[in-house]
Amino acid sequence: MTKTDQPQVIIFDTTLRDGEQSPGATMTHEEKLEIASLLDEMGVDVIEAGFPIASEGDFAAVSEIAKRSKNSTICGLSRANLKDIDRCWEAVKHAKSPRIHTFIGTSPLHRAIPNLTMDEMAERIHETVTHARNLCDNVQWSAMDATRTEHDYLCRVVEIAIKAGATTINIPDTVGYTAPRESADLIAMLLERVPGADSVIFATHCHNDLGMATANALAAVDAGARQIECTINGLGERAGNTALEEVVMAMKVRNDIMPYRTGIDTTKIMNLSRRVSSVSGFPVQFNKAIVGKNAFLHESGIHQDGVLKNVETFEIMKPSDIGLMAKNIAMGKHSGRAALRAKLKELGYELADNQLNDVFVRFKALADRKKEVYDDDLIALVADEQTNDAHEFLQLKKLRVICGTEGPQEADMVLSVDGVDHHIDATGDGPVDAAFNCVKMLFPHKARLEIYQVHAVTEGTDAQATVSVRLQEDGRIVNGSSADTDTIVASTKAYINALNKLIVRRQKTAPGDDVKTITYHGE
Repeated sequence: MTKTDQPQVIIFDTTLRDGEQSPGATMTHEEKLEIASLLDEMGVDVIEAGFPIASEGDFAAVSEIAKRSKNSTICGLSRANLKDIDRCWEAVKHAKSPRIHTFIGTSPLHRAIPNLTMDEMAERIHETVTHARNLCDNVQWSAMDATRTEHDYLCRVVEIAIKAGATTINIPDTVGYTAPRESADLIAMLLERVPGADSVIFATHCHNDLGMATANALAAVDAGARQIECTINGLGERAGNTALEEVVMAMKVRNDIMPYRTGIDTTKIMNLSRRVSSVSGFPVQFNKAIVGKNAFLHESGIHQDGVLKNVETFEIMKPSDIGLMAKNIAMGKHSGRAALRAKLKELGYELADNQLNDVFVRFKALADRKKEVYDDDLIALVADEQTNDAHEFLQLKKLRVICGTEGPQEADMVLSVDGVDHHIDATGDGPVDAAFNCVKMLFPHKARLEIYQVHAVTEGTDAQATVSVRLQEDGRIVNGSSADTDTIVASTKAYINALNKLIVRRQKTAPGDDVKTITYHGE
């Protein structure tokens, strides 16, 4: 069987919906548009762009993504009620290929939430799927918590959804409860027992609570599912979702036992992974499969010797397969703009002229402070430039700290607040605390610092530090990150980045927004 003859597995990316539900992973409107554009270019079949009724911000993002999409089907999520479905359709209808995705919890635990009997829920499913199909030819229906739903009832409601016009039936493992054999058996059972099952696409949507999301998704495909719902870096609620890069590369590398094809341009994976990490504020763990920093590193002498003699001894895929260049040639202060552009393109970044100019200025400043600027330094530099928008409400203009064995430590800062520069100085228990206190004095807030992490980008005392922070205020969680050779500067910028995201979250959940009434967002 040639590759083109193999069954296609539809890649349904929900980074912008389920991924953004990960605590702290709020993205701005422009960031969502950028991620959607990158997913579209990479060949993702379906982009679930958001939950249109959740807020005006979500609606605007889904609507704009729908208008801009060139290749992907654009999907919006809606609960099983007519108002949600109407709002969803209003957002996605401008897409070249729109989809409505409606869901309801079918397990005993979830049936108790709306207090519906089995018959009442069956009627609700018929009514809402019919309504969605009257608006859109492409309708997806999900049985939330399907893996804990009684099989007889699951068969019954899946049949109802198919008869009402659903074209895709999604079987979510909402809480990451199932195991690979169960995942396969469930799909096989539905395909065998449900009338009309052969006329629709079955999808699998797995969470990673027990670390089996990728295995469960691939097992479902082996049993007959033809759509995988996934996110970049496995981003998602709790332990996350099935990782797009893992399932796509698994089917590519092990095509001998998983003879399926996708339309994904895998060379774009690494750039998307880095960008999602940057805008979400969630660093990728070093040992993460496919896209982790250590995924292609070998420290063991035996491994190093083997790789030098034959790379296939310890590598089952080429770094270039995911867009990761093996070269790591240092750039320096004498490198020009053309060399920087070429190096960034090699790393997967194609910047507009104004963006390149901004990065070039920062690169020159970094090269003056560091002996050598490596690939990871440039990646951190670009990510920091993209994360810290020049038009954000809070901007660090100047920082000087006094620290050492004799306290108290002091910080002297100029901070721009809504375009107006303010000068302040403060003390604290250490230079980072002093700098944060300056920010608090100029921008009072109740947010609590939950996580503060510092990572060196490269080796050496002149290495850039990447700092990640997490803030929590009244149930809102945001992450911020920044990089600089000065750890205190990176820390302060990360803190400010998180506060800017918090301002966005406050606006999204302002009084009157429907998001306040939504206690769960789907699968």
